[in-house]
Amino acid sequence: MIPLLILGLLIQNPGAHGYELLNLMEKRHYKYIVNFTKGSFYYNLQQLEKKGLIEQIQQMSSINNREVNTYKITSLGLEEFDKLMTKYGTKSEYVNLQFYGALLFANEIDKNKILELIQSQIEQTEAKIALLDQYLANSEELPGKIDYFRRMNENSRSHHLVNLNWFKKLKADIENAVE
Repeated sequence: MIPLLILGLLIQNPGAHGYELLNLMEKRHYKYIVNFTKGSFYYNLQQLEKKGLIEQIQQMSSINNREVNTYKITSLGLEEFDKLMTKYGTKSEYVNLQFYGALLFANEIDKNKILELIQSQIEQTEAKIALLDQYLANSEELPGKIDYFRRMNENSRSHHLVNLNWFKKLKADIENAVE
């Protein structure tokens, strides 16, 4: 998935520096789409270059008169982007919260411990909703264009709200359960 994100960002931002692409991924909260680190990002950037899907362009910076490396997508990269769009655009995955694994054995631990775990999920989910609210409050669709990223974030927010309500109900059920 990281190669798709890098290629797509280079289509949107030709001539970007690697750190500019990484900053866009962080700013746009792409971590909700795929887990990535700075290391995995740069590894994928190097692999895309090695495969001839992107190329590095060296140019002089007008700011500090130093040579800087920027990237652009190649025609081979555009073909790969199309293939990756089809690959990931046709997948549908189950919702897979790691918390579900722990919840399988909730009856085997102290009630207060499971309540702590659920409270942690509530707090994390509220933080995600707050980030999405912040993004949505500061973005708007351009006339005549569909902002797919905004729509994805609206959908993600809806899913988080459902999870939040479920976590809160589960917590209340456990608190009210008679042992």
